[in-house]
Amino acid sequence: MSQDTIQDAERRMQKAVEVAGHDFSTIRTGRANPLVLENIKVDYYGTPTPLNQLAGISVPEPRMLLVTPWDKGVVNTVLKAIQSSDIGMTPMSDGNVIRLNVPPLTEERRKDLIKQLYKKAEEHKIAIRNVRRDANEQIKAQQKSSDITEDDAKRDQDDVQKMTDKYITEVDKLAAAKEAELKEV
Repeated sequence: MSQDTIQDAERRMQKAVEVAGHDFSTIRTGRANPLVLENIKVDYYGTPTPLNQLAGISVPEPRMLLVTPWDKGVVNTVLKAIQSSDIGMTPMSDGNVIRLNVPPLTEERRKDLIKQLYKKAEEHKIAIRNVRRDANEQIKAQQKSSDITEDDAKRDQDDVQKMTDKYITEVDKLAAAKEAELKEV
């Protein structure tokens, strides 16, 4: 019974690390990366729609993103949505496509992005700790209802703690790698 709890906790912690990695990849660096546009929603006929569902996003050059809306009628709406986001790029449009030149990061902007990165990393570590708390509560409940012994409960809680440490370390490694990428000039 408690093995199910541990396996569920591990699955949830792995998912938290995957989400952290994906989340970190949306932070802009000095290179063009289509993922920086992932969180942008465009008001498409009254419905907030993700930008990648309305347009093709490509990287024709290392420092340029090209957004090609499939419906030419929404070019200006897409342009406004990108302008109102906080990605730090100014879009330019020729009426058919939108070009985003990725400016080199200033030292101040790098520091802000690193702060953002570690704030997100801490949120993901909190999610992992919450999984640990839930698993430990389930183990204690199983012990209380005499489904498992006190020794088994202690061993299971130790296993959950080791798992927690492992996945928090993985989030730290992902954050350190992203920080190195942000510091790259």
